[in-house]
Amino acid sequence: MRQMAVLLLAALGLRRLYRLVAHGALTLDTGIGRTIRPLGPVHVTIAAPREVVFDVIAAPYLGRTPRALQSSLEVWERGRDMVLAAHFSPVRCGVTTTVETVRFTSPERIDFRVVRGPVPHVVEAFELEDHDSGTMLTWRGELGADFWALGKAWGGLVARHWERAVRSSVAHVAAEAERRA
Repeated sequence: MRQMAVLLLAALGLRRLYRLVAHGALTLDTGIGRTIRPLGPVHVTIAAPREVVFDVIAAPYLGRTPRALQSSLEVWERGRDMVLAAHFSPVRCGVTTTVETVRFTSPERIDFRVVRGPVPHVVEAFELEDHDSGTMLTWRGELGADFWALGKAWGGLVARHWERAVRSSVAHVAAEAERRA
């Protein structure tokens, strides 16, 4: 009976640990057995000038966050060319909060670096290049998780959700930039 109670408590503890990590409330950043994997690349041609595409991406960070984005983005600190922002993404067990620095190099690049999230290491960038039919937006990055095979599996799961969220954001950016152009 005592062993069952210990196993039940251990299972509940592991479940709670999973939820804390999955929600981004606890970032395990030990550097021990870190596995780095690429994110992307995603290439999208947008029928709009790159200045317009840049403004569509940067506006919610550098200006007022539109009401439509307030449930998924909260800027905590704004500077002239850099912000600290929380991103909220739905996942199976609730909502993940990722806190990132976002740096703007107008009009060609926007860089993101995770400060707190479900994995200890994510760097990514949107690169904008002039293209015959408008702008070529390229998103790429890298994601790292600790603890060897366990981290590699966790990183793979997080990366799938991350890439899906970015593809959705890029589709919205493309539609809005083309509408403005």
